Amino acid sequence: MKSMLADFRGVRELLELSRWRMAVSIGWGTAALGSGFALAALAAWLIARAWEMPPVLDLTIAVVTVRALGIARGLCRYLERLATHDVALRSMSLARTKTYRALAGADIWRPRRSGIEADAGQGDPARLRRGELLGRVGADIDDLGAVVVRAFVPIAVAAVLSLAAVGLLAVISIPAALILAAALAISGILAPWLSAHAARDAEIAVRADRTAFTAEALTVLDHAPELRVAGRLSGAIEAAQAAGGRAVDAEDRAAARSAWAAAVLPLSIGASVLGALLIGITLYGNGSGDRVLGFQTVQPGGISPMALTVLVLVPLSAFEAVAVLPAAAQALTNGRAALRRLRRLERSETGAPATEPPPLPDGRRIAVTGPSGAGKTTLLMSWAGLFGTPRPGVTFFAEDAHLFGTSVLENLRAARGDITAAEAEHTLRAVGAGEWLDALPDGLDTDLVGGAAAVSGGQRRRLLLARALLSPATVLLLDEPTEHLEAEAGAELLRRLLDADSGLADPARTVVVVTHQLPPDHRADTLVEVDPNGTVNIRRTIPVSRS
Repeated sequence: MKSMLADFRGVRELLELSRWRMAVSIGWGTAALGSGFALAALAAWLIARAWEMPPVLDLTIAVVTVRALGIARGLCRYLERLATHDVALRSMSLARTKTYRALAGADIWRPRRSGIEADAGQGDPARLRRGELLGRVGADIDDLGAVVVRAFVPIAVAAVLSLAAVGLLAVISIPAALILAAALAISGILAPWLSAHAARDAEIAVRADRTAFTAEALTVLDHAPELRVAGRLSGAIEAAQAAGGRAVDAEDRAAARSAWAAAVLPLSIGASVLGALLIGITLYGNGSGDRVLGFQTVQPGGISPMALTVLVLVPLSAFEAVAVLPAAAQALTNGRAALRRLRRLERSETGAPATEPPPLPDGRRIAVTGPSGAGKTTLLMSWAGLFGTPRPGVTFFAEDAHLFGTSVLENLRAARGDITAAEAEHTLRAVGAGEWLDALPDGLDTDLVGGAAAVSGGQRRRLLLARALLSPATVLLLDEPTEHLEAEAGAELLRRLLDADSGLADPARTVVVVTHQLPPDHRADTLVEVDPNGTVNIRRTIPVSRS
């Protein structure tokens, strides 16, 4: 119980829920369901009263009130949805901001004698695949927003309406009120408890497989050509299909448990209505008095026909408030699990103080080499300050940087907004994209429909490299800029990038290149070698002259 309450407080703190806005949402929700509840009670009275055939004017106020309550119910429901979603969307925006800040400020580097190594942890953002990060900043925060819409507000409204329904029936019959209270407790506590257990089982069984499916699917979509060349595409597709199949099977098992939880509500409604009906018949039969025009005038010890009708029909409306509680329990369970995953992305306040990112090696042209998976890209990201305090004047250009579905020129202007057409064309030709540019129907104004899908892998690398060279950064960190290029063309481009006198990049800028294919005749003044254990070894090759 303490853990559950702590999680609820954690959800509220992460979402920074406004008490005033939540009160407004609960108020409109109570008004909406209260209108429905009052409508049912008044309609029951009106039916029974009309059965006595009174003068029509005696029913006018009740008829108008019924219409007003019907309109108010829909209007209040609409206003409640607006208020609740306003709270949820504002809170989700704040939660995403916090999560992005936690990702940007994650401290994953620690010094060691032989160099620098990644400090891997369970919540280490750098060790999560794109699909897992996408799930955390997307689906997990959506689950927290659902807690507001589907749990916090409905639970508060259900509590208020349940007390009102029991109180109304208590005025007519204490036993009927007790039966309704017991039925509401069963459907409002037992059913959500069963539903929460089903959701927890589904969470444990499904979430890992669903995340694995997302990660595997993104791997296939992003790297299908490389996987095909390596002969691993079919295996990656089978892994994604297997993860998806496991998730579906787990969802089916959880659905079976949820079905039992769903059966509690109709059984409770039936028991409450049947109990109220039996009590009402008994009380009605106990009445005594004269008969006027065939209708019994009830004396003490019995109830009137109107009260009997209200006694039977009101419970049907009362259960509308608790009908949503099983879904609320599921939302709470999913939200608690999402909160725990998001907390693992936050920087520990009790751990060691955050370390500064490792210093860039001394040099103007730096080549970073090492086997796949050794941590070259992570080292580059650390130098850029992406895992701690951002470094001014340092720009990291990833190998999978985004291309926008707009013109070639506007894609280059993503690095610097005042790039002229002449600058753009000169730089594209300098990186070897001249023939591609000449073949475009509208040159620099050609739209890249679909972004990266509109160009080949090699063209994309040249375009991203041109964007990097046109940026105002004084330090360029380039991750595999010549991947997917022909061997000779890629080697020549690497030579020019690592030669301060080639004219491709300003000699005053620092250029750091991660590559697997370093040409033997390169002109890099500093080599950084990352071994499979993550150890960084730095050695100088050419003395650097400083002006």
